[in-house]
Amino acid sequence: MKRYIAILLSMLAFLSAEGREIYSLNNYWRFFFKNENTSDVARFINLPHTWNLDAMTGRGSYVQSTGNYLRDLYIPSEWEGKRLFLRFYGVQSVADVFVNGEHAGEHRGGWTAFTIEITDKVRYGSDNLLHVMVSNAYENDVLPVSTEMNLYGGIYRDVELIVTDRTIISPTFYGTDGLLVKQTSVTRDKVDASVVLYLSSPKESSCNVSISIIGPDGYVAVSRETKAKADGKAVNIPFTIENPELWSTGRPNLYTVEAVAGTDTVRTRTGFRCIEVTPEKHFMLNGKTVPVRGVTLYHDRLPAGNALTEKDYESDLRIIRDMGANAIRSATAPHMQYLYDRCDEEGMLVWIDFPLTQSPFPGDIAYIDTDRFKDNGRRQVQEIIAQNYNHPSVVMWGVFSLIKPRGNGILEYVRELNGIAKKFDASRPTVACSNQDGDINFITDLIVWQQSYGWDKGKISDFKLWTNLLSEQWGHLRQAICYGANSAVGEPSDIIVKIKNRQNLIPEIWQTRFHEGYVAELADDDLFWGIWINNMFDFGSTRYFSGVLNAGLGGFDHTRLKDIYYLYRAMWNTSSPTLHIKGKTRQYSNSTAQSVKFYSSSCNPILTINGDTVRTHRTGPCLFVSDTIQMRGSNAIAVSADGASDSTTLTIGNLLKHR
Repeated sequence: MKRYIAILLSMLAFLSAEGREIYSLNNYWRFFFKNENTSDVARFINLPHTWNLDAMTGRGSYVQSTGNYLRDLYIPSEWEGKRLFLRFYGVQSVADVFVNGEHAGEHRGGWTAFTIEITDKVRYGSDNLLHVMVSNAYENDVLPVSTEMNLYGGIYRDVELIVTDRTIISPTFYGTDGLLVKQTSVTRDKVDASVVLYLSSPKESSCNVSISIIGPDGYVAVSRETKAKADGKAVNIPFTIENPELWSTGRPNLYTVEAVAGTDTVRTRTGFRCIEVTPEKHFMLNGKTVPVRGVTLYHDRLPAGNALTEKDYESDLRIIRDMGANAIRSATAPHMQYLYDRCDEEGMLVWIDFPLTQSPFPGDIAYIDTDRFKDNGRRQVQEIIAQNYNHPSVVMWGVFSLIKPRGNGILEYVRELNGIAKKFDASRPTVACSNQDGDINFITDLIVWQQSYGWDKGKISDFKLWTNLLSEQWGHLRQAICYGANSAVGEPSDIIVKIKNRQNLIPEIWQTRFHEGYVAELADDDLFWGIWINNMFDFGSTRYFSGVLNAGLGGFDHTRLKDIYYLYRAMWNTSSPTLHIKGKTRQYSNSTAQSVKFYSSSCNPILTINGDTVRTHRTGPCLFVSDTIQMRGSNAIAVSADGASDSTTLTIGNLLKHR
């Protein structure tokens, strides 16, 4: 086995024409819980992995514990004199890494990558034991300390071994490849920017450095050479691109940036664009207004938990784009880099949250005034920004979410995190999601109000009163709105819920009424630069009775879509028509007097019941309702317009008999 691994690694190294070699370490791990006491009971697993997978498939319960991951790693003797690094792309939530029993490093935070050098801890020409001890227990000094989300324990993203020469572009700069592309000025005529490199060497030395900027057309737009010290400090190489091809939602042009330091080569993709949100409540990209229509995306799905794959993200992105949304909010923390790579390519806007957030549970405390808590937040903010800096799709940093400004030092801490973000990255605005009054709303560049009139307070009609007051008192703020409501997929009415004795599930019709009300209230509103829907999909939360927070437009499996999804598709998708009959899961009814409700992007839909055309009325944005008619027995319902169609069958009879 050792000989096979050595030959394989040698072949891969031979195929690499550069000084940096990267090998996947996703396979051949052994896993056991700490309280199982011995690795004799270890299970063989591959990454990505979460030990809460059984909870997702219904075969077990959600577990917060400590787990051990073991793996043998053969290091060829030919690598002596090289430098070796382990990169973890995501471990939830605290990881301690050991090599041959020696502690190599720690990382505290579940959503960012980290890299650990193991050069002086390995034995060459022999097997080495990797041991990663992982805990997903709540910690008072690891953000977030207050969240509705499940923190699924495990090494749930990829792991790599990086092999380099001695003088390199550092892979340990906040978990990145040590290459940032910083734009200082962007116009349609010219881009002024710089490549910032962080060089590393065991001994202070100098090396030749070159950069190449390759345009979307495949031609080299810029090339530069210099000599720099490999002392860990930033090496700034400015450049200018005349007549650039800018990145936008309609034309997501991408440049490839290649940097070479000695024998080491790293590459990244980026795009150049100018972001501005005006006092007139417009989000502008390269001087053009972009109406932001976004959804909040959480970090799990049935049955994978948080161990998501590229295929999972492709499925999510396809559904989001088909709905017509042009923006994604990464709730609480970043997603896998693959999602943002695809958003770069698709022209999707991204808001990434920092993990300073608060759940609605009154017993939770979101901010703890200790040095360890504050240091962890500072570190995570810098990791999030550095690791996502080069993505042109990322257009704002979310400093906090739903924080209650109570307790010593919280306002000062929010200001500090906002300052860190602005200092690290002056090219993007900061944003916050708030449901509070007071000074906390005046810290970030942008504010997004989370309000749910007609759901957890008041009536939907109160929303207009609130926006009028908001315009009078805080109209100068650059503000947007987010909202959402719960419902269980396939629970169409109060009657069905009672018959099933599932009072914990909220009928889907309640969610549709809430969203329809908000859509109507927002139809002619020019106060907000964007609309954000909470949430795109239901997500796992054992803090709720059902184990799932059912506030999504789609179910926890990310495949079943609720009625309200189609209302937003009818409004936002301008490339293909939408027709959707509401309540199609309601196959039976006791009442003979019925009206049919449906969503249509066409102004002239045709509804037929049992082959007869029935008159309809438009009662809201893309919402149509038929005249009330008498039905008996089985009834075929169909609607058509602009080449689209939808149909269902409704049987009138004894509802209890069918349930």
